[in-house]
Amino acid sequence: MSTSAAVVVYGATGHTGRFVVAELRRRGFATVISGRDAARLEVLAAEWPGVVVRPATVDDAGSLDRALAGAAAVINCAGPFAVTGGPVVEAALRAGIPYVDVAAEIEANVSMFADHAEAARKAETAVVPAMAFYGGLGDLLVTAAMGERTTADEVHVAYGLTSWHPTAGTRAAGQVSHERRAGRRVRFVDGALQYHEDRASELEWDFPEPLGRRAVIADFTMADVVTVPSHLAVPAVHTHMSVEAAGDLADEDTPAPEPVDGLGRSDQTFVVDVLVRTGDVERRATARGQDIYAVTAPLAVEAVQRILAGRTRRTGVASAGAMFDAADFLRALAPHVSVELPH
Repeated sequence: MSTSAAVVVYGATGHTGRFVVAELRRRGFATVISGRDAARLEVLAAEWPGVVVRPATVDDAGSLDRALAGAAAVINCAGPFAVTGGPVVEAALRAGIPYVDVAAEIEANVSMFADHAEAARKAETAVVPAMAFYGGLGDLLVTAAMGERTTADEVHVAYGLTSWHPTAGTRAAGQVSHERRAGRRVRFVDGALQYHEDRASELEWDFPEPLGRRAVIADFTMADVVTVPSHLAVPAVHTHMSVEAAGDLADEDTPAPEPVDGLGRSDQTFVVDVLVRTGDVERRATARGQDIYAVTAPLAVEAVQRILAGRTRRTGVASAGAMFDAADFLRALAPHVSVELPH
């Protein structure tokens, strides 16, 4: 695969965007950094010799076209994706290049599938939303757990995070989603997203070690409720969040993540435990790693690398589990993520 044509990272100055740029460079990709703040882009360019700076704003289609000109693909890391997703994917389709984003916003991901599927299909271009810790990793684990099956009675994705120090981008995106839902909660049951005002409840989840049995917020709904049913016939998808992490996120005083190693990762660790149930048969898949923002980088960049190498199962808008060989993709994430899959 040639890496002579660059990958554009839109939102490169953000917390996750920086991890993505670093991962692209580690893999030898020429990289264009883009976003709305030209001054911040230039500061980063001084840290990353060889990157090209192309400022662009989502309200200026011409600037996006110039940012993507001659590129091989674009990774959108700029939230809220309810604002950036549409303009950036439309620019990618005009340029005829693959689009990947790291959106965790449920409604933004719904819109990506609903609003851009036909254009992406006609352009025969790969569009992969939610190619991140939330939405992408869970979908890959569910798909791998199901093996050759395409149906199940229910899916549970339990997030065991030791902590969650949200970035400013996470808080901004969460606020947008909160406003779009008018403060209601959302879940995926009976084959559809349902908005409700039920109070949150807790349950106990038996995570693999090192977490063990932990209290989780039940139906703390994440983007997996969009990605999983986009290609698998599952009438109920439940996602749960460790109480500690949910509390951190809810606390306005919780600080942003702080690096503790040379890779810039925080000390947060995670276990994502997937349970797929069909009748009396249960199948599990598990992933472990460090720092949900840092681990999004190898997820997104591995996706781009596979798309450019032709290692995909379809074109158009598709989730990670539909676009790629899920088990093979997960194993390729080592050493960033360790996985346990059913035999």
